[in-house]
Order: sequence, then C-alpha cells, then structure tokens
Amino acid sequence: MIPEMLDRARDAGVTASYVLMDSWFTHAPLVKEVVGRGLHAIGMVKADNKHYQVGVQRLSLQELYYAATPMKRKNKGVLRSIRTELAGIPITMVFVRHRSKKKEWLAILCTDLSLTEEEIIQTYGIRWDIEVFFKCTKSLLRLQKEFQGRSYDLLISHTTIVFSRYIVLVWQHRQSTYERSLGGLFLALCDEVSELDWAIALHQLFELITDIAKKTSKKISTFIQNQLQRWISGLPSYIKAYLPNVYCES
Repeated sequence: MIPEMLDRARDAGVTASYVLMDSWFTHAPLVKEVVGRGLHAIGMVKADNKHYQVGVQRLSLQELYYAATPMKRKNKGVLRSIRTELAGIPITMVFVRHRSKKKEWLAILCTDLSLTEEEIIQTYGIRWDIEVFFKCTKSLLRLQKEFQGRSYDLLISHTTIVFSRYIVLVWQHRQSTYERSLGGLFLALCDEVSELDWAIALHQLFELITDIAKKTSKKISTFIQNQLQRWISGLPSYIKAYLPNVYCES
C-alpha cells in the first residue's frame, strides 16, 4: 500500500526528496519502489536475513559492519560507513552508536550517495517529529478511540478532525513559546536594522563634511568645524552617540 500512498501524495501536489522509514519497512522491495519513483529512501535496518553485495561477497549486516571503514572524525556517534548494494540498489550504510546501549550499534541505509554520513543521520532524525506527532494524536487527542466505525468516510473525517486539533495546538504553542514566531522580536530586529542603516548614513555624511573641510584653507576649515560642532551640540543625546567627537583647531 505504501507505493500507492506515495503516488496519491504526489498527485495531490506534495513534493519530497526522501522517504524516511523505520526498520519495519526498510526492505529491498519497498526501497526499489521508492527509488523507481525518483525519490530516495533513508531508513533504519534490522539485522535479519538481508544480504549486501560488496564486490563478489554477499554479507549479512553483522559482517557488513566489520567490513565497513571506521570513522576518524570528531563525531563519536558515527562508528563506520560503507558503500554497498541491496538487491542491486547502490546504497550507503552508516553505523551509529546506540545511545542507550553503548556497546551496540544501529544501521541506517541511504540511497542518496551524495550525502555525507552526518547529513544522512540528520535527515533520518526528522522521523522523530513524526513519531511525536503520532504519539500525541493517539494518546492525547484520542485518534482511533473517540469514534469507531466501519465507514471509510467516518475514519477520514475523524482523522482530519484530530489532525486539525493538533495543528491548532502546535500553532498556539509556537505563538506563545517559540522565539522564531514572536512578532515583537521580528519588529524589534527590523527597527534595529533600520536604525543601523540610518546611523551609517549619518556617519558617512559626517566623514564627507570633515574630509571637505580638510581640503580647504585653514580659515574655511575652522569655520566648517565650528558650524559642525554647533550643529552636533544641538542634537539629542541618542543621536550624538552615533557621531565621533569634533575638535576645532585654533
């Protein structure tokens, strides 16, 4: 059903570069279907009966780990990586440290060979937001529990209502706690940028007048400096802070 779901999503105008999967779905037939649709697959891999082609060898996931090249970078979470094939599909397999079981590792498959190991891990990490979403909708918003029925339209309607609730709650949460969505912060930054542009323009004008004064006779230069000093002395203090001190020559 997943290939059909992908087709429906694309027909509805949804665009994507990657299909993220957990270990229940990362198998060769589905990976082939994803790649055949012009997408890339990134997914966790189980240590089951799958075999990977490395040269003339067909290796299990455990054997592939020991054949992979150990990483020498600062990121201690990335242990090894290797280019291999799964059922004729070129892939990169990245082995990362298991956070809760330090002596064990996890394997992440990626069909996009242009990505670095860090980019593969970061992209796969987006799946956690999806897991949190499903947890909230099922546990807190009563998806599958509030209504029960055999009508397909009922299921679609109920799911749409639950997802709409989630969207509203997330929007309210971001409006009150998420700094990127604070309108006042955005306006303050805009004002600061505008003030900075104004201060730079005023400073450039001051430097231009000072430069002209230096190129004239001493009498005219002194006159310009005096007039400039009188003008600055009459300005508000917050404007004076943006201008350098003026010293008149006698």
